[in-house]
Amino acid sequence: MPAPTNGTRSVQIDIFPSAREAGIHAAQEGAQRIGAALAERGRAAVILATGASQFDMLAELVTLPGIDWKRVDLFHLDEYVGISETHRASFVGYLKKRFLEKVGPVGSFTFIKGDQADTEAEIARINGAIAETPIDVAFVGIGENGHLAFNDPPADFDIDVPYLEVTLDDKCRQQQAGEGWFANMEAVPEKAISMSIRQIMKSRAIICTVPDRRKAEAVVKVVEGPVSNRVPASILQQHGQAMLFLDTESASLLDRERLEHRQVML
Repeated sequence: MPAPTNGTRSVQIDIFPSAREAGIHAAQEGAQRIGAALAERGRAAVILATGASQFDMLAELVTLPGIDWKRVDLFHLDEYVGISETHRASFVGYLKKRFLEKVGPVGSFTFIKGDQADTEAEIARINGAIAETPIDVAFVGIGENGHLAFNDPPADFDIDVPYLEVTLDDKCRQQQAGEGWFANMEAVPEKAISMSIRQIMKSRAIICTVPDRRKAEAVVKVVEGPVSNRVPASILQQHGQAMLFLDTESASLLDRERLEHRQVML
């Protein structure tokens, strides 16, 4: 169960010596919950995240035994508008290479097609696919600007559609260029299709993997600050089954005296 950070908010924080160990344990926690859903209901639904923060988690998840992926329905958080899956920054291409090619057949995978001429029609299609699907596990990350999926600040906490078109802020676009997905910030698309905050929060469990020193300022705001749409991922404090898997670098600014957590040092 999550450890409370104060009397009204609840989030579990696990800190590991390295990004790899954080990713491994995040994958193992998620796999256990997927397995439990399969055992209980015969089917599971999962949301996958992308980006550099998910490399180690996905590398571990695809190796774990005991998950019948043919009984798992999958979605992902977001995709840029205007790029095809052959672009090196495409999240569809990322997931096909790092996940789907490793695990083989799955129950279903609803990909966001960012290169469709009619973005509204594409959003309607994926909204229809996820609308009646209870999500067992959402794997997510946190952006340098505190975003959750591509819900940049100030995020809309109230919009009740599963997916929507969003405008990326400059800090988000700079992060994408800084991670090497694009040559420079100007090459990063200004628009994306993103899962909404409310849709993410409907997930039974949220596994949030956040390594790296450059995420430390966002992490401390998410964990120790108030819930605010200026720090979109701070909404995780209100979930109850949200788990943050950090390395020592991303956790470096946290107040260890105030924070109640299980610190795992292997």
